[in-house]
Amino acid sequence: MSLVLRVRAERLALRAPFRISRGVKTHAEVVVAELADGEVLGRGECVPYARYGETLDGVAARLAAVGDRLRSGMPIEAVLAALPAGAARNALDCALWDLEARRTGRSVGQRLGRPPPGPIPTAVTISLGAPAAMRAAAAAVADAPLLKVKLDAEQPAACLAAVVEAAPDARLIVDPNEGWTLAVLMAMADQISRLNVIMVEQPLPADADQDLEGLVYPAPLCADEAVHTSEDLERVAGRYQMVNIKLDKAGGLTEALAMADRARALGLGVMAGCMVCSSISIAPHLWVAAQADACDLDGPWWLAQDRPGGCRVESGVLYPPQSGFWGG
Repeated sequence: MSLVLRVRAERLALRAPFRISRGVKTHAEVVVAELADGEVLGRGECVPYARYGETLDGVAARLAAVGDRLRSGMPIEAVLAALPAGAARNALDCALWDLEARRTGRSVGQRLGRPPPGPIPTAVTISLGAPAAMRAAAAAVADAPLLKVKLDAEQPAACLAAVVEAAPDARLIVDPNEGWTLAVLMAMADQISRLNVIMVEQPLPADADQDLEGLVYPAPLCADEAVHTSEDLERVAGRYQMVNIKLDKAGGLTEALAMADRARALGLGVMAGCMVCSSISIAPHLWVAAQADACDLDGPWWLAQDRPGGCRVESGVLYPPQSGFWGG
């Protein structure tokens, strides 16, 4: 198989600023990998994440170097094995899944022995802001069954209460994005115990979460930044009850599927999560989401304009892309 890799970086405008405890973004910065075998083309997309030392230019350059190795005759399996887990490997791995489906006429579902994913309830994110702004944002999506509430250490109780006031029937994911201390986490315990909170995601910094070991808390604790690949799962199993699997952390669909299986074997719940991205990123992740306990794949919902034929989110339900969009 003689493969050609084309790479492009894109900045996709958001329909509203996206704020978390670490900052704010107005665009999704993505890198698209197009892997071609003659006229047959497979696509993958990744989101470089500064939290992990990745940049748009750096990931694009890493993938460009991959193209050089492919042209020199290096097998793609060896190229993938040499890439570290992260955004670049994710784009290439997903592009290969798509390409193989189109080359062979066997869809990803046929290769996995699974039916195509159907509509899946997904969390809709309430961006961090003042309580009044978060109340208004929650009111606009109050029909969604699951809301992810971004919080930091500044008036988290007031912000959470504002969201609940606007959307009293929604289940909640509380997500401080490493922005709390143990003291804040424990101070929030009583309020969280009285609300329909299904998990608290990465409350403490990933490199300072040892205080979570054996902690009994009113809602399950979910590892995000603390877990990237299968190799991390045993280390976090005593500190968290769930793990957030993201393709950009795991390095692609291949590792994400293996990671979900390993998490289950360790008794951990699974959430399928994403960065702010387009539907090219989300389509592969539907295969993880279909087996997950919770889904947080509203990345394209934040875009001013998604890819033609991509996923859509309506009333908190994620609908798969049109037939042929990705994966056969």
